[in-house]
Amino acid sequence: MENNRSFLWPQGILIALLALSAALSVALMLLIKPNASEAQNRQDININNLSAAKVGTQKRIEGLKATMLTSWQQEAKIKGLSYAVPPRFQGATIKAANLSQGQKVIALTFDDGPWPDTTVQVLNILKENNVKGTFFVVGQNVKNYPDMVRRVIADGHAIGNHTWHHWYHYMNPKAAAYEIDNTTDLIYQTTGVKTNLFRPPGGIMHNGVAAYARNRKYAIIMWSSDSLDYARPSVPRLINNVFGHAKPGGIVLLHDGGGNRAQTVQALPEIINKFRQQGYSFVTIPELLEMQEKDLKLIANKK
Repeated sequence: MENNRSFLWPQGILIALLALSAALSVALMLLIKPNASEAQNRQDININNLSAAKVGTQKRIEGLKATMLTSWQQEAKIKGLSYAVPPRFQGATIKAANLSQGQKVIALTFDDGPWPDTTVQVLNILKENNVKGTFFVVGQNVKNYPDMVRRVIADGHAIGNHTWHHWYHYMNPKAAAYEIDNTTDLIYQTTGVKTNLFRPPGGIMHNGVAAYARNRKYAIIMWSSDSLDYARPSVPRLINNVFGHAKPGGIVLLHDGGGNRAQTVQALPEIINKFRQQGYSFVTIPELLEMQEKDLKLIANKK
């Protein structure tokens, strides 16, 4: 009997321990559950904080974009890129500058951009060679590729109006006003430069747009040397086209947009090198007009 009691005593202890263990487990579960709920609440708070942070970051990005645009505009004005064409050239048609002092300068101009890939390639080549050019841009392309136009200005190039659609057909004054005014306004909104340089698409002078530009006192910029690159000639022929009529004070017509301009990109470094070998330096159209203005004043003073 004593042995039975000895056996039951450890069993009672074991049962008591098991009961105590079960009670502790239940208590622990009750304690853990609120903690889990608290963790969930903290997670929800973190998610909300993250969402708020994203909204704040987006606002800061938008603010930075606005600041950058303002900076572009201010930089353009500080650099003097919101230039004024001398009165004698307002409403005039210019194919080249006649410089009596023998300055051997040439102006490279690029039409129909900005254009995917090609404009950036042209800008890279000009930057590598420390050359400034003049870009006559199409309004709808400015709308589609504003960052490219901003880089044109940031790199120190000049910019001109080449209409909104690049149409050739006849336009009444209202249609011509739309083509020119909208393009000039968008250029200003995008870059801070209010251009008064205009080049009619295809060089067409009698379809209404040139007449409107002349009445609005734009300088109508034509060219003295045509690369004919829009016809996609071979690179050697394109280069020969440029130099066939090249002269001091001349204006070269090239294209960075409007189609496949691979030949132009390939030929451009050689065009630059060949002009330099012949003793030329490169100027923008505003610089060329300024040189012409000073030259004419010098001649007038001598008389």
